[in-house]
Amino acid sequence: MREALALARLAADEGEAPVGCVIVRDGEIVGRGRNTRERTQNALGHAEILAIAEACETVGFWRLPDCTMFVTLEPCPMCAGAIINARVGALYFGAYDPKAGACGSVIDLFSYPFNHKPAVTGGLLADESSALLTGFFREIRQKNS
Repeated sequence: MREALALARLAADEGEAPVGCVIVRDGEIVGRGRNTRERTQNALGHAEILAIAEACETVGFWRLPDCTMFVTLEPCPMCAGAIINARVGALYFGAYDPKAGACGSVIDLFSYPFNHKPAVTGGLLADESSALLTGFFREIRQKNS
């Protein structure tokens, strides 16, 4: 999770929402991602999507059942869907997202009868993740006022 936080800080330094993600298999990081939506002007530039793409390339297979994802913010519906489709085995996330979270905050996509259900743990290093997000958006608001 510390590596995901480091990626989130890099995203913030680039003017992106500070979300970072790593995917681990057998103790090794096989995928990394950080938000890139602003820089690329691509709605798919979420940390989880980018990490899944890299993990699939690294592993050489689109299924990731023996992998664990660590992400600093509760995944949105798009990312939760990608986690289901990639068959990620376990998910750990930091901060809960009361506006767009799809792992219990707004909706729990994993509670539906899809063909895959990862093990989910929320709140891992939540204070650090929340502080990073809160500080980033506070700065944005101050610049825009």
